[in-house]
Amino acid sequence: MSIKKVHDQQPENFEFSEENLQAAKNILKKYPKTNKKSAVMPLLYLAQKQNDNWIPLSALKYIGKYLSMPYINVYEIATFYTMYNLAPVGKYFIQVCTTSPCLLRGAGEIVKLCQKKISKNQNQISDNGTCSWTEVECLGACISAPLMQVNDDYYEDLDVPSAEKILDSFLENNPVKPGSSKNRTNSSPENKKTNGINNA
Repeated sequence: MSIKKVHDQQPENFEFSEENLQAAKNILKKYPKTNKKSAVMPLLYLAQKQNDNWIPLSALKYIGKYLSMPYINVYEIATFYTMYNLAPVGKYFIQVCTTSPCLLRGAGEIVKLCQKKISKNQNQISDNGTCSWTEVECLGACISAPLMQVNDDYYEDLDVPSAEKILDSFLENNPVKPGSSKNRTNSSPENKKTNGINNA
């Protein structure tokens, strides 16, 4: 997405919804009054969820004022962490893990699917505006490789057919249930295989 397009989509004003304002107040209760700026990260996350998966500049300024801290300090934090999106990413933000364990188990094919189904380039919103994708480093679930994270949810134990079904569901704005495509529970063995030792 070009800088001009991002600029064109920047709202002039931002403020928390009533629900998020109450959530922000509850978050602040966890910190000493003299250190309320420590709440900046959860408040950024609230703003991102409220604003269709990305944080506009007006939200950064709003949070700075809300926490009585300089806007530039909020900006520094938001630009340091990759979990904060400072440009539109669509309703569904697809992060494909391409660290070694996932690559060894077929993540490269999932990247090709994203290029075919969503957009040729990373961080480019699909033609219908529903989603975008990007490659990321380790999502911390190597036992379930390959996998991808979509917003807050994990889709694990993927292969080409299951990944294609999942991507289609987001493009159609009708997401399938997250979890393992092999119906595994957490990190349990595939197909309920064990080493034959009974746990007493």
